[in-house]
Amino acid sequence: MDISDAHQAALMALENELHLISKLRKDTPLFEKYEGKQKRKGPRRKYGEKLNYEAMPIKYLQKTEVEGQIVTNYYQGIFLHKSFGMALKVVVIVKTDLKKRKVGYVILFSSDEELGWEKLIEYYSLRFQIEFNFRDAKQHFGLEDFMNTTEKGVENAVNLSFLMVNVSAKLLKNSGENLVGINDLKTHYRGAKYARWIIKKVLKKADPILNQELLAEIGRLGSIHHAKAATSSA
Repeated sequence: MDISDAHQAALMALENELHLISKLRKDTPLFEKYEGKQKRKGPRRKYGEKLNYEAMPIKYLQKTEVEGQIVTNYYQGIFLHKSFGMALKVVVIVKTDLKKRKVGYVILFSSDEELGWEKLIEYYSLRFQIEFNFRDAKQHFGLEDFMNTTEKGVENAVNLSFLMVNVSAKLLKNSGENLVGINDLKTHYRGAKYARWIIKKVLKKADPILNQELLAEIGRLGSIHHAKAATSSA
């Protein structure tokens, strides 16, 4: 997924309002909202039953997936945490290995109570791709090096950095398995530029086939993951 897809997903999630999406420890204490009668006097009771991850209430179950010996249950609900000043949309993923009799838990949450559980999982899964895109923008395309100080200048510099991330992602995709990563991409085009310059200076009338072989060979110099050239049988 490229940066434009990640940004589009993030914008759909935010909907003009900033919300938090993150992960909780499996021993995090969560509570149901108290729905019983309140006392006539004194503070109102907020917290109901504490959520037991090992015996999740069936009313919160949304989906069950079975793949071989692995059973995955997805639960969602609105719960309270004493460290948060708001109710949380929580998704609990319980994965059970029937053969090994082991159970794993993943607990995701969002401050957006209206966010669907599937979207919450999808948005959380984008976190690494977003981090990789920021890394590439800083490392290769000057996101942390520009000297602009005006609002418009900063906006233009940031947009240009992420535009180059998008362009690079498209070029890498079009290359198939020949290029892996921006370092290989930069090496390839730098080598191709040098090869064209050499051909122009040295050979007045070069064979087009030879040109292509030179471009490919020089483009591989210094690359990290570049595929090996096919050996000519001519």
